[in-house]
Amino acid sequence: MEFRIVGRIVDVEVIAAGTTIRKRKRLWRLYGKGRWRKLKGIATVEFPDGTIAHAEVHWYEAHGIGAKDYKIKRLID
Repeated sequence: MEFRIVGRIVDVEVIAAGTTIRKRKRLWRLYGKGRWRKLKGIATVEFPDGTIAHAEVHWYEAHGIGAKDYKIKRLID
């Protein structure tokens, strides 16, 4: 599902870090080794058809590499 994050992500929480991340080896292979964390937060997203909604978004992030693999887990509203 394609989408674009509009504005800031709020209520950011760490879900997992280090060895507790199941896809750690995949992240290393694609983006490089780093201290990966899985995070979640609430964001306003825009879909290709122009629809705007609030959603819970999950992603991975590492220092020096940045945020990767955004995914919408559920729509809020």
